Amino acid sequence: MKNVIQPGTANALILLALATALGWCPPARPSERPEAVWWGVVTYVVDGDTVHVRPDDGGIPVSIRLGGIDAPEICQPGGVVSRDALGRRVLGRRVAIQGRYQDDYGRLLARIVLNDEDIGQWMVAQGLAWSYHYRRSTGPYALQEGRAQAERRGIFSPIHSVPAVYPRVFRKQHGSCYLQP
Repeated sequence: MKNVIQPGTANALILLALATALGWCPPARPSERPEAVWWGVVTYVVDGDTVHVRPDDGGIPVSIRLGGIDAPEICQPGGVVSRDALGRRVLGRRVAIQGRYQDDYGRLLARIVLNDEDIGQWMVAQGLAWSYHYRRSTGPYALQEGRAQAERRGIFSPIHSVPAVYPRVFRKQHGSCYLQP
């Protein structure tokens, strides 16, 4: 049986060869769906990794958990400082939201971008949050966390009376900061 090139296939092969020659390569994970992107204004800051954003097209504000970071619990050392810094940075500002999935609490897990700056990355770089650790993964902002630790910024500063405790560990030791009904 002969190999027959279907109509249109030759053009696609030529374009692929040209793109490859020019240095273009397909995405590393083509099976992943692109992130949903929308715009809105931050109307409330709950803590160092959760905000409410009112979409530009109206409706009620959406509860958003910054993906890739874990900020101190509001009742643990550094929690209020983390929340207040995030508020100064984004409250009342128009931001881009890139996210598709919800966490167990119904919050949208998303990347928040303000003027081309990843806010989660900024929080970790300032020592206001950890890169989200899961199993053996050091998270997406491990480099920024390492620098913040080395520079003794924020939660990694020696001025605190107790060393910084990762929020998951803190919750296991002390429970939730929020009263349960």
